[in-house]
Amino acid sequence: MSNAAGTETARQSQELRIFHDVAKALTSSLDLDSILQTIMEKMAEYFRPDTWSLLMVDEPKSELYFAIAVGTASEALKNVRLKVGEGIAGHVAKYGEKLIVPDVRSDKRFTKRIDKVTQMETQSIICVPLKSKLRVLGVIQLVNVNMNHFTEAESFFLQSLCDYAAIAIENARSVERIQELTITDDCTGLYNARHLYKTLESEVYRSSRFGYEFSVLFIDLDHFKQVNDTHGHLIGSKLLAEIGYLIKAQLRLIDFAFRYGGDEFVVLLPQTSKDAALVVARRLRDSLRSSAFCKEESLNLNVRASMGLATYPHDAKTPHDVIRQADEMMYMVKNSTRDNIGIAQRGLEK
Repeated sequence: MSNAAGTETARQSQELRIFHDVAKALTSSLDLDSILQTIMEKMAEYFRPDTWSLLMVDEPKSELYFAIAVGTASEALKNVRLKVGEGIAGHVAKYGEKLIVPDVRSDKRFTKRIDKVTQMETQSIICVPLKSKLRVLGVIQLVNVNMNHFTEAESFFLQSLCDYAAIAIENARSVERIQELTITDDCTGLYNARHLYKTLESEVYRSSRFGYEFSVLFIDLDHFKQVNDTHGHLIGSKLLAEIGYLIKAQLRLIDFAFRYGGDEFVVLLPQTSKDAALVVARRLRDSLRSSAFCKEESLNLNVRASMGLATYPHDAKTPHDVIRQADEMMYMVKNSTRDNIGIAQRGLEK
C-alpha cells in the first residue's frame, strides 16, 4: 500500500471513529453543552486549527457571540460580539453559506478587530453555518488550519459535523419547548403539579356525574431540608426519586401519584372512600417507617412524612378545595407530632 493510500485509510477510520463518538454523544445526552463540546473537540482533533470556536446567533440583537472558544485566544473572546454581516463569520451567518479563506489578507470581508482583541494573527479561516430549516443558528469557525490537507473530502466531513451540531441545537430547543408542555417531573418520574389540576378537574367531573367519591393524600416529607443541607442536592434528588418509587409501588393502576413541588407529593385515589384511603395512607406511612433510602451511597437514610387526607364530595367539591383541605390536614400533623396522618373533619389519626 502506498503512503498516500495508507494516510487516506487512516483518515477514513479516524472519520468513522469521530462520527461514532458524535452520534453517541447525540443519543446519550440531552445536555447541549456537552454535545457541542464533543463535536468541537473532535473537530480540533481532526483539523488541528490554532483556535476554533462556535459562534451562536443572538437573533433579537442580530449579533454573534462566542458560545465556545478554544485555543490560545479563548479567554479574550468571551465578551466579544460581532454584528451579523461583520467579518467572515458574520458574512456566513448572514448568507448561510460556507466560506473557506486560505489567506485572509486578500479577503475584504475579513475584520482585524478580533485579532486586535486576541493579539493573534489569523492567516486562514474556515467558517461553516449551522442551519436549521432556513435559519442560521450559529457558525463554526476554524482558524489557521493547514490548508494543504484541506481537500473536498475534508470539506464534506466538516459539513457533516456541523450538521450534527445544528441537529443538537435544534433538538435542545425543542426539548426546552417540550418541557414546558410536559406532564411528568424529571426528578421522580411522577406526574407534576400542572398535570395534577387537569387530572383533578376530570376526576371531579367524572365523580359528580356517576356519584363516585375520590380521596386525595397530601404528603410532605419531615426534615427533608436537613438531608439537602447535610448530604447535598444530588443525594436530595436521589432520595426524592426513591420515595416517588415507593409511593407508586403502594398504589393501584387506577391511582395517580404527583410530585407537587419540593418535597411534597400528592396521591389521587379515584373511587375511594375516606376509610379506604386511610388504609392506603397508613400503608404509605408504615412503609416509609420501615424503609432505608440511598443504600447504594451507604447512607441508609430514614425518612418520615406528615400526611393529610380529604375526600370528595364530603370535604370539598372543587379541585382546589380538595387539595386545600388535604394540605391543611397535613399542616395540622406538621405542627404537632409529624410522622402521622391528618383526616379532614376527623383530625389526627390515633
